Amino acid sequence: MALASGGGNGDKNQLKLYSYWRSSCSRRVRIALSLKELKYEDRAVNILKGEQFSPEFRKVNPLGYVPVLVDGDIVLSDSFAIIMYLEAKYPQHPLLPRDLQKRGINYQAANIVSSSIQPRQNLTILKYIEERVGPNEQLAWAKQHIEKGLAALEKLLKDHAGRYATGDEVFLADLFLAPQLDAASKMFNVDMTQFPLLSRLNEAYNEIPAFQDALAEKQPEAPSASTS
Repeated sequence: MALASGGGNGDKNQLKLYSYWRSSCSRRVRIALSLKELKYEDRAVNILKGEQFSPEFRKVNPLGYVPVLVDGDIVLSDSFAIIMYLEAKYPQHPLLPRDLQKRGINYQAANIVSSSIQPRQNLTILKYIEERVGPNEQLAWAKQHIEKGLAALEKLLKDHAGRYATGDEVFLADLFLAPQLDAASKMFNVDMTQFPLLSRLNEAYNEIPAFQDALAEKQPEAPSASTS
């Protein structure tokens, strides 16, 4: 099955991003690319149709996960690894603060999202729960782990947040928080009033063009409002 492409001139030196429009992991990378003003070719992978398991995509990432970034001969999967690579190669708009404590908080917050929350709401995990336990248990499972992680983030960032997660500049933690907070409220019906700090941060993210441009519904392959 051929993977969909968002266009591009096929230049092998152009960045290419294999992603799924609704994937929060893909959205983190889109935000990073936008903040760093990096042009890239979007190569959509429809995970609902199983394109991530096609032989073509498995050549790019044997695990069958999105996102995957291709930069010339370099192929990277996992959003954390991709963003750290972009940070090292493209210094414009630094995503890590100079202050070591703040840098550590950014790492910690990003890891809470990527390791302790997002894997529990992954489509593969939810499908497994549906098959083994029942469809009514999916939401309860996801909400439990999302709320546990968000509670930890609320406490972690209490003494470090400014306008954004660790001050008045956008850094790594914000890239991971924004998609997760959006998914928590819209997809998993989490009551965000129990997390006032995170709710405030989410409102701030909604005012940043790079974050808005990376929204799922704004991606070329997303169903239009008239057909969704």
